[in-house]
Amino acid sequence: MEHANVDVIVVGAGFAGLTAARELTRQGFAVQIVEARDRIGGRTWLDSRLGRDLEIGGTWVHWTQPYVWAELKRYGLGTVPSPEPQRAYWWADGGRHEGSPATLLELIGHHNSHFVKEARTYFPQPFQPLAQDSFKEIDDVSVRDRIREQFPPGSARDILESFWTLNFNGPLDDAALTQALRWVALTNGDWAVNFEACATYKIDGGTAALAEAILRDSGAPIHYGFQVAGITDGGGSVTVRSADGRTIGAKAAVVTVPLHAIPAVAFEPPLPSAKADGAARGQVSKGVKVWIRLRGEHAPFVALGNADWPLNFFQVEYALDGDTIAVGFGPDAARIDAGHPASVQAQLERLCPGLEVVDVATHDWVADPLAGETWPMHRTGFLATSLAALQAPHGNVLFAGSDIANGWGGFIDGAIESGMEAALQAASLLAAPRGAALTDNN
Repeated sequence: MEHANVDVIVVGAGFAGLTAARELTRQGFAVQIVEARDRIGGRTWLDSRLGRDLEIGGTWVHWTQPYVWAELKRYGLGTVPSPEPQRAYWWADGGRHEGSPATLLELIGHHNSHFVKEARTYFPQPFQPLAQDSFKEIDDVSVRDRIREQFPPGSARDILESFWTLNFNGPLDDAALTQALRWVALTNGDWAVNFEACATYKIDGGTAALAEAILRDSGAPIHYGFQVAGITDGGGSVTVRSADGRTIGAKAAVVTVPLHAIPAVAFEPPLPSAKADGAARGQVSKGVKVWIRLRGEHAPFVALGNADWPLNFFQVEYALDGDTIAVGFGPDAARIDAGHPASVQAQLERLCPGLEVVDVATHDWVADPLAGETWPMHRTGFLATSLAALQAPHGNVLFAGSDIANGWGGFIDGAIESGMEAALQAASLLAAPRGAALTDNN
C-alpha cells in the first residue's frame, strides 16, 4: 500500500509522535501517523479496569513540567490530586515501621537532601544536560554505589535504596547517578517537589483526554495495526515498511518508538554504531505497576518496602463502591505475577497486614514487544556516550521520545518536548534544498 504526497511519516502515536504530527501539520506539512497498537497513547493507557478507568501506564503531571502544563492549558484540561495519605508504613533496618506520612517524608528527606545536593552543580541548566562536561566525572557512578559510599548499613541506606529503586522502576546496580541528579535538578534541586511531581497530580479525564486533544488538533490521519519492521532512506525519500508488508513513502520520517523497541526495526542505511549501541544497551527500568482493589474502605496510606521486594511501594488512589483502589510498583516484572491477586496480597501484607486484595489489574510493559520497558531511566555511561547520538538525525529519519528527552525523560513532559524538537528538525529538513538531508556522524 503506497501513499503519495506525504511529507512526513510519524512512527508511533504516543505523546512524542502526536506532538510531532501536530506541530508539522500546523506548519502545512502532510503527515501520516502509523501506530502498531489499536489505540493512541503509547506507554500511557487509560483503560477500564477493576470497575473504573485506570491509568495502566504513565499517569502523573506537574506544573514544574513546562511542556505538558502548557498543553493542559492549551486544551483547557485540569488536574486532580491523589488523596493525601493519612498513614505511612515502611521497612528499614530489618523491621516494619508505622507512623505519619510526615515522619516518613522527613526520614527520606533528611538523607535524600544530602544524596542529591550536587544536582544543580552538575546540571545548572537541566533542560540542557550536555551543556557542560563536568557530569562526565560521575556518569559511570551508579545510584547504589553512591548511596553505599555515603551511608553505612542501616535505616538511612535502606530507605534511600528503596526510594530510588521506586524512581528507577528497576534495580540500582547500573542505575546512573546522573539520571537521579538530572531529575532533581529539574525542580531546582528540591527532592520533595520532585517527588510530588512524580506521583501527585493526574490529568482530569485521564491521559487519553490530552492525547485525543492533540490528535484532533493535528488533523493527521492514523493507520492502526501498522507495526514498523523496516525504514529505508533512499536519500530523496523514506519508505516505511510494516511487518505485514505494507509500505508508505514520504520525504522524511519521525521515529518515536521506545528505546528497547528500536533494535526490532531494520534501518537502511544501518544506524551508526553509537546510535545502535545506545539502543541495544537500553536502560534499566524493568519493573511493574499494578492496580489493587482492596475490600472495604480504608483511609489513604503510603507504604515503602525494601528495595529488593517484588513490590516495594503502594499508595491509595480511589474509593469505589465501598472498596479501596491502591496502586503498587516493583522493580522487576519477572519476579512477580502481578496479575495474580494472591501474589500481590503476599507483598502488601509485609507492610499492611489485614488488607484483603479482591482483584488486580496490570500490564507487563517489559514483555510487551512494542515497549520493552516502563518509564525510561538511564544506565551508567548513557548520558556521556549515547544521548546525543540517539537524538541525532539519521539522514531523513529523525528520532523522538521520552527515552531521549533533554528534560523530563521518563515523563509525558519529556515526550512532548522531544516531539516538538523532532518537528522543528523535520520542518528544517523539508525546507532545505533537495538532497540536503540532516546527517549524524556517530
